[in-house]
Amino acid sequence: MTKRIERVELLGGSVGTSRRVVVHRYGRPGSRPKAYLQASLHADEIPPMLVQHHLIRLLDEADQAGLIQGEILIVPVANPIGVGQVVNDVLSGRYELGGGGNFNRNWPDLSNGLADQVRGRLGADMAANVATVRAAMGEFLEAQRPTSQMSSLRLALARLAYDADIVLDLHCDNEALPHLFLIPAHWPLATDLAAEIGSRAVLLSDDSGGRSFDEAFSTPWVRLAASLGGSHPVPAACLAATIEYRGTADVSDELAAPDAAALFRFLQRRRLIAGDPPPLPPLQAVVASLDAVDLVRSPAAGILAYKQPLGATVAAGAVIAELVDPMADDPRQARTAITTVTDGLLLSRRLDHMVRPGSSVTKIVGQKKLPHRTGLLLED
Repeated sequence: MTKRIERVELLGGSVGTSRRVVVHRYGRPGSRPKAYLQASLHADEIPPMLVQHHLIRLLDEADQAGLIQGEILIVPVANPIGVGQVVNDVLSGRYELGGGGNFNRNWPDLSNGLADQVRGRLGADMAANVATVRAAMGEFLEAQRPTSQMSSLRLALARLAYDADIVLDLHCDNEALPHLFLIPAHWPLATDLAAEIGSRAVLLSDDSGGRSFDEAFSTPWVRLAASLGGSHPVPAACLAATIEYRGTADVSDELAAPDAAALFRFLQRRRLIAGDPPPLPPLQAVVASLDAVDLVRSPAAGILAYKQPLGATVAAGAVIAELVDPMADDPRQARTAITTVTDGLLLSRRLDHMVRPGSSVTKIVGQKKLPHRTGLLLED
């Protein structure tokens, strides 16, 4: 057996408290390929933690049978800070309550200064260049010192993931179909991942504007190659993706166990685990640029009454929901139609139906770039 369990202590957040990241390691350190999978960086998104629970069992069995070929790191709870943020019996795990913001935004830009750091160390050998770039990233991260508990969490996770061939960040939406976020350089190379997990949409962006966890490890390779202008061969060496496992209420063994089995088969296909998975299921996903997704927002405060189900194919101008003003004098004039500006797939809806102005209502996956979709393309 190769399994080891590692505990990474975080900087103390307050007097008398401590937090740690637990890592399940499989395979010989330094083996290739290397995969890193973490769950619930947004700590109130519970389904991914249950998926990892089932995946660890499968990996334990594979390890006992001597089937681990690469190196696999599993972090079943990526945000030990967020899971402790319970206010009036409500878990509030998306934002750091000390003022640190969204846990999945503003991750370090590993591409900053990277080209200058490695330019004189690169050659004609692509594999050697990949090793050199990874070493440079590791040197940068090793030199960092945390200044808060949140920065120590980010540094701990980044040090685990930066040199992986595959980085999967497992999340869920409010109420949604399974979907996947990638950079364009990894499509259609990641078709096997999208098909295995039953993704209904693949959303592509070179830069979502939010500096999310997955892009922290995928985009530096693309930016480095562009900076070098083709002078040295540098591939997009880290397949990093965000997987959205439906909605926050979709927590069950009946969903999580098949989800874990799909990840296991993906790792088999990518040669991290020995064995022959069954034929790849057909791809179900709509593939679209992230700036073609209409992120519909509420124009005012009120109650959402949805008129379209998840998975519906809608046309531009379709009424997705009606916004009800419960304090209106005349209930016949209390409703405002909320519409979409694109044709496409209704991918997600809001679970909390009491909204404020600007609240996200739904995502409609279209095929044409939308002029208003610039800057931060993600929900904050």
